[in-house]
Amino acid sequence: MTARLSPRLLRPATVVLTFIAALAVFWLLSRDSGAPAGGAEARREAALPVPTPGESTDARIRDLQRLAAAAPNDARGPTQLGFAYLQKVRETGDAAFYGKAQGVIGDALRLAPRDPAALTAAGTLALARHDFRGALVLGRRARAAAPDSLQSAPVLVDANVELGRYRDAGRVLQTFVDEKPTLAAYARVSYYKELHGDLPGALDAMRLAVSSGGDTAENVAYVQTLLGNLDLQTGRVGAADAAYRAALARFRGYPPAAAGIAAVAAARGRLAEAARGYRDVVSRLPLPQYVFALGEVELAAGRGSQARQDLALVGAEERLLRANGVNVDVDLALFEANHGSSARAVTLARRAWASSPSVRSADALGWALTRAGHPRGGLAWARRSLVLGSRDPSFLHHAGMSALAAGRRDLARTWLARSLADNPRWSPLYAPQARRALARIGG
Repeated sequence: MTARLSPRLLRPATVVLTFIAALAVFWLLSRDSGAPAGGAEARREAALPVPTPGESTDARIRDLQRLAAAAPNDARGPTQLGFAYLQKVRETGDAAFYGKAQGVIGDALRLAPRDPAALTAAGTLALARHDFRGALVLGRRARAAAPDSLQSAPVLVDANVELGRYRDAGRVLQTFVDEKPTLAAYARVSYYKELHGDLPGALDAMRLAVSSGGDTAENVAYVQTLLGNLDLQTGRVGAADAAYRAALARFRGYPPAAAGIAAVAAARGRLAEAARGYRDVVSRLPLPQYVFALGEVELAAGRGSQARQDLALVGAEERLLRANGVNVDVDLALFEANHGSSARAVTLARRAWASSPSVRSADALGWALTRAGHPRGGLAWARRSLVLGSRDPSFLHHAGMSALAAGRRDLARTWLARSLADNPRWSPLYAPQARRALARIGG
């Protein structure tokens, strides 16, 4: 079954390590360029270790390390090892694996500077570090080296989306899903539709991604978790809970799914249970999005002192990510706007927009400006964040509060109501804030 992109989504234009960049690694174990290998190519491919069902990423890394050592002049071993290291980041959150990936991918490019797989691996690493302009350059080089291959498609789609080039992303994505309707393609279709406010279409595409299966248990658990996120955004709390539990059954202890279970508890008003769940996730994987969620649940529960202690972890994680080459300006801008220095939030958000002019960075800049006392400027950027028709409740909440601060009660009423329309309990901290604001303006 092929998921068509609706033409209306191709008009000109969720914590976080961006979803679209994370998706790039779904291509990591596949050496299929979109056409069957034959002759000498097939014989060369046969030399590469093929992942077996249930094989761990650690076992895959050991196999590829042996291959790279046995064939030091062959770029394929270090290329695939680089992809495996990126998969390890996904599974553990250990940013040190970015450095390992960079080392072996660099080796591959020195051996074969125009190899499309090595260029795709380099582009995938750039996406993971949120270097979207660099990723686009590498994706284009990979496509030029193999114009009939789909190998570069994930990098091109993801980079174009994060750079606000939505038409270009849509064109590549349509070809990708038409010719290679797999987990990687369907998951991108889902995100593209979500960005454009088509939540039913996003849910349908993500269900197709889950049913398509993947090369590793983590990949399937990840899209099951994303399905849970969409269910939760649309107020289907029970369905979200089931999706997260399916992900945990697929990949035991999976932190994104465990965080989803905590989010379900928060949506059901069980804040103490939600805090325990987030705290367990943070103890194992202290990524900023989980620390934010924990701190905000604590604030919603009236435990301000504990929340401040929890949110202090963000600084240490920021330094670790930056030390490993990861750009986290958008996420930190939102954190500073909500919990820190509004002036620093504006600086970070402007820098984020300069490097990746997407709706995400427009939202961050609009909210930072509003929190810094410049609501008219904030409102202008909030409009830009909603230009695709997003139904993201945080975008709508920021836009509504910016409009209210700028004296546009009509817009505030509309956007704040929309932020609560799909799931009135989307956030234990900000949904009540939206309701209080609506009550003040008679919404």
